[in-house]
Amino acid sequence: MTTARELALNVLQSLETGKERSDQILHKLLQHSTLNRIDRALSTGLVNGVLRYRLQIDFIISHFYHHNFEKAAPVLKNILRLGVYQILFFNKVPDWAAVNECVKLARKYKGERLSKLVNGVLRKITPESVTLDVWLKDKKIEDRLAIHYSHPQWLVKRWIEAFGKEKTQSILIYNNQFPSFGFRINRLKTSPEQLFSDPAFADEHEECGMENFFLSKDFKRFEPAVTDGRLTVQNPTQGLACLLLNPAPGSVVVDLCSAPGGKATFMAELMQNSGQIISVDLYEKKLLRMEAHAASLGITIIKTVAADARSFVPDIRPKALLLDAPCSGTGVLGRRAELRWKLSPGMLLELQTLQAELLDQAAEILDKEGVLVYATCSLEPEENNVQIERFLQRHPEFIAGAEGAILTLPGERTGFDGGFCQRLYKMA
Repeated sequence: MTTARELALNVLQSLETGKERSDQILHKLLQHSTLNRIDRALSTGLVNGVLRYRLQIDFIISHFYHHNFEKAAPVLKNILRLGVYQILFFNKVPDWAAVNECVKLARKYKGERLSKLVNGVLRKITPESVTLDVWLKDKKIEDRLAIHYSHPQWLVKRWIEAFGKEKTQSILIYNNQFPSFGFRINRLKTSPEQLFSDPAFADEHEECGMENFFLSKDFKRFEPAVTDGRLTVQNPTQGLACLLLNPAPGSVVVDLCSAPGGKATFMAELMQNSGQIISVDLYEKKLLRMEAHAASLGITIIKTVAADARSFVPDIRPKALLLDAPCSGTGVLGRRAELRWKLSPGMLLELQTLQAELLDQAAEILDKEGVLVYATCSLEPEENNVQIERFLQRHPEFIAGAEGAILTLPGERTGFDGGFCQRLYKMA
């Protein structure tokens, strides 16, 4: 029988070569496991913890591992990471149990010799033997912050240059906290007053300063209201672009790169389910899930179209268009810890090219005197304000809206992820 730790190891191993997200792999493996509720929570906590603190963990291991840790087999690395995370970050597990279980995993996957190596390394690592501050004191600021908060050094350096040391540190701290769930109240089915009149919900939420949005650490409590369509899981940052577009009831809106549909359904609620939203995405399976979600919310005005947004042409030119562009996702690294290890400067360049192509097509299909809102969940200037500046140079028929751009940094507002949006007007 697969134990909680072995299941966590299998998830980490799958991430080494596959393209699926950790939550998708976890869900799939847990579906086919016989683990009880406590062990399921242990597997999930171990995966998320190792992914979040991987760089710091590797740095610590390298001080006790007498070979080149970078060249170690991936399965050996992940077994040691699981052990160190439990010893240093996870106080629910006794150290001896963490070591013994990791030794068993090493014996099963790499044999007796390497199980002894795992035992020797992990028994040397204790809260007292790890002197992180001493080891880091002579390093450059970007290296210190990168290792201490476990983020790629190249990304930390970018953020220090763009936002300064203090704001960068706030971002890093936010990304390593257990994130709250954001919920959007479906105004087509209920209201905040109605929802929170239920005693089960009244004391389990936190206001976030945005109408019809709130935060909570307790997803289970609100799951029935998500299932019956009174609530949608959505961070308030993701709602800002929709509020900036402010589509009127009865209007026609094109939503490019629409899946998974959180912004489309919010716009439909803002429009009082009157008018039409044409939701375009490349992947039909995602659109089918989006249609099912819209139906559960009581929304009937969303029409989905499977197409490449770089060449999509609607039957009529819309007066309102939302482009939620594919991006690096550096504003949501607190929710997608493994993403920080998959990103690279080269990927940023590729995404900028794609974003520019999408913006050019959006400009082409938008009607004169129309409004275009460009949005990302990125913090990077090249994907945000610099991308907009280049767009305006290519398209003099557009001007930036007087409202200006909205850049939200993680940790700047309680519970808000990072993201960017900009309102643009197409002149007559």
